Amino acid sequence: MAELVELPSRLAILPFRNKVLLPGAIIRIRCTSPSSVKLVEQELWQREEKGMIGILPVRDSAAEVTSSASTPLPQSGGGGGDSGDKASRIQVGSSDGKNQQEVIHWHNRGVAARALHLSRGVEKPSGRVTYIVVLEGLCRFSVQELSTRGTYYTARISPLEMTRAEMEQVEQDPDFMALSRQFKSTAMELISVLEQQKTGGKTKVLLETVPVHKLADIFVASFEISFEEQLAMLDSVDMKVRLSKATELVDRHLQSIRVAEKITQKVEGQLSKSQKEFLLRQQMRAIKEELGDNDDDEDDVASIERKMQSAGMPSNIWKHAQRELRRLKKMQPQQPGYNSSRVYLELLADLPWQKATEEEELDLKAAQERLDSDHYGLVKVKQRIIEYLAVRKLKPDARGPVLCFVGPPGVGKTSLASSISATLGKKFVRISLGGVKDEADIRGHRRTYIGSMPGRLIDGLKRVGVCNPVMLLDEIDKTGSDVRGDPASALLEVLDPEQNKTFNDHYLNVPFDLSKVIFVATANRVQPIPPPLLDRMEVIELPGYTPEEKLRIAMRHLIPRVLDEHGLSSEFLQIPEAMVNLVIQGYTREAGVRNLERNLASLARAAAVIVAEQEQATPLSKDMHRITSPLLENRLAGGAEVEMEVIPMGENSHEISSTFRVRSPLIVDEAMLEKVLGPPRYDDREAADRVATPGVSVGLVWTSFGGEVQFVEATAMAGKGELHLTGQLGDVIKESAQIALTWVRARATDLKLVAAEGINLLEGRDIHIHFPAGAVPKDGPSAGVTLVTALVSLFSQKRMRADTAMTGEMTLRGLVLPVGGIKEKILAAHRYGIKRVILPERNLKDLVEVPAHVLSSLEKGDFPSIGWLKIRSRMSQTFHGFLISRLSTFRCLIQYKTIHY
Repeated sequence: MAELVELPSRLAILPFRNKVLLPGAIIRIRCTSPSSVKLVEQELWQREEKGMIGILPVRDSAAEVTSSASTPLPQSGGGGGDSGDKASRIQVGSSDGKNQQEVIHWHNRGVAARALHLSRGVEKPSGRVTYIVVLEGLCRFSVQELSTRGTYYTARISPLEMTRAEMEQVEQDPDFMALSRQFKSTAMELISVLEQQKTGGKTKVLLETVPVHKLADIFVASFEISFEEQLAMLDSVDMKVRLSKATELVDRHLQSIRVAEKITQKVEGQLSKSQKEFLLRQQMRAIKEELGDNDDDEDDVASIERKMQSAGMPSNIWKHAQRELRRLKKMQPQQPGYNSSRVYLELLADLPWQKATEEEELDLKAAQERLDSDHYGLVKVKQRIIEYLAVRKLKPDARGPVLCFVGPPGVGKTSLASSISATLGKKFVRISLGGVKDEADIRGHRRTYIGSMPGRLIDGLKRVGVCNPVMLLDEIDKTGSDVRGDPASALLEVLDPEQNKTFNDHYLNVPFDLSKVIFVATANRVQPIPPPLLDRMEVIELPGYTPEEKLRIAMRHLIPRVLDEHGLSSEFLQIPEAMVNLVIQGYTREAGVRNLERNLASLARAAAVIVAEQEQATPLSKDMHRITSPLLENRLAGGAEVEMEVIPMGENSHEISSTFRVRSPLIVDEAMLEKVLGPPRYDDREAADRVATPGVSVGLVWTSFGGEVQFVEATAMAGKGELHLTGQLGDVIKESAQIALTWVRARATDLKLVAAEGINLLEGRDIHIHFPAGAVPKDGPSAGVTLVTALVSLFSQKRMRADTAMTGEMTLRGLVLPVGGIKEKILAAHRYGIKRVILPERNLKDLVEVPAHVLSSLEKGDFPSIGWLKIRSRMSQTFHGFLISRLSTFRCLIQYKTIHY
């Protein structure tokens, strides 16, 4: 490759369609058209020396002419072309050897090329001659005149390259030197990147040996650039312009390589991570196989398939599971949906489709004995459970009702459900519904969601492992509803025996039979349960325990359990019945027995401290011979010092406990009771103190924790006849107060509250009615009788008897309407020591549910047919007949629940 090339005045022209050959570039072409074959034969093949031809870019007529250099060239010879400003219509040979007439646009600048290699061939069977030519671009020239020579073209040209003197002058130019350094720097950076990709070749050698003005063409010729950019590079005769354009193109090519390399590295990194994980898993499997420890690493899919085959699925569900299994087999473990599909199939395989607890022969007598041993009292509830079990014994597949135990906390609702499962010999699973507001907790989430899981019922069945357990729906009245759905509505299908045999969990997406499950529900109140859901259950109320029942429960169940939980026995601590009764009367006022158990636990903890201190003070050798441990005896015989001895579990518990026996058991008395539990929280003097003045009455209320006692206070002051109500009251109870005041004012003369007709009872004074425990919300209609009593007591200045409690809704005409919660209210009066109760006459039917010993504790009234209860259908004009004796404080003060009258 010489620096300066001497060009002839005329050159044969080979057109390049939409392509440019730059000086220094080497290209290989295949000539098949008659014109190009003729040119090669006459100008290159038949010459003894390697010939030279001109390469001239041309543009198709279909391409848009945008270059300023693509202008019509002057024609001469036999071309018959027009030398005007229109493009000449000439015949050009195509690459496939077919001649076609088309208008082309010749570029007025080209490159002289020298043939480096020639080879001749003949196509069969056509016999057409073809040439393969390797050309090297030498230097630029400008076309002065274009003419034809036979079938190909020739052109009169003029060289465009600089002379040696001009080159030396340009190389001394500071701008050229700066451009040259910038170009070489960019080129070296490109070569470094290409060498890293092992595609650089000998380009670095050219950079060190070839002049800069040649390097610009060589570098650009090796890039994939557009035809317009190639023409612009060909037209850059000035060295500075050429280097500037070449530097720009090299830099752009370098940036594109870097971007492609970055993307490639990122993709390869992701692939290499997957390949690495796959390789490590294969190596781990091979290692375990060599160690013979490959049983624990069974193929997940095969293991799931075996579990599915033994799960006993119905035919339609088995087909669905097989489709999911085939889909899982086609997935790779690295795919995002693989784990979710595997977990789903594991759930299908683990569910007890047909696995059930065998039905045992029910012994009703043994069931009755178990219920009596587990629970004291609750006669009616136990009788209903025995009836339920009797039906199950006669017809095991009977669709019995869903029992719903309703009552205050601590009365044994959950333990009753556990006793039912133990009596039936079935497994027990508890589903807590307290605070559930999402329907998906019952029906499950759809598998399209991230973090989806089955509902609590399906999950409970999976945990218990059988399809016929006793399932407790605990706190069914505590469910709520929001934008995520209504769980109570979802339970309608669960508790309906006609629908739950095809229960459809959203996650499972196949029907599951819940008809074999024995459902038991618990609730504190009936009111929050929606009526459709309540209609599917049989409500069994547990109102609470009387003090006598609490005493028996404490002696039989609570005290033994508390002593066992604190590592004590009756040899360490004894709590007499009298002290338990004091705890019940003075420290607890509740329907259940949880606070009673907490107080007993406090006594046990205090006793544990005393016993532990006495044990530490006991010498080590004292009574040591009572422990029958051969190891210990050998050590003692050898004279060794024994610091600690592990006693075998099989030792006699009596002999072991005798080691730590105190001198005498600790017996709880009143002094210890007050020391541990503090002074009594409740006494019998509070009611007398609070009703010591006129205007105070005692009412009976119902709460979610059972029945309670509520005081109503009324007072008068100077004013304008207004009524003031306080105590965080609801709208209904405020209306009851207005009705009571209106009725008293209308009957003021009959009640002898005013001297004559027409006198305003409220003339010059205001009335203020207050319900103590102002932090507790209160509402309900049954405080009417209590409000009337308080107002009449205030206006008549006659004190209400301290032993009187009452309930009943008051109408504007003076009728006393029946109210609810009679059983709970009477039990509350009994717990507070009240001997007389005023009730609406129409609530007489509700007294059947009250225990007989509670009714017998009430004093006899004015009605012989009743004998032990004072019942009024209208408000009496006299208040000395109002009944009832001792009253204690209102337990619900510390419980922030709405009180319902």
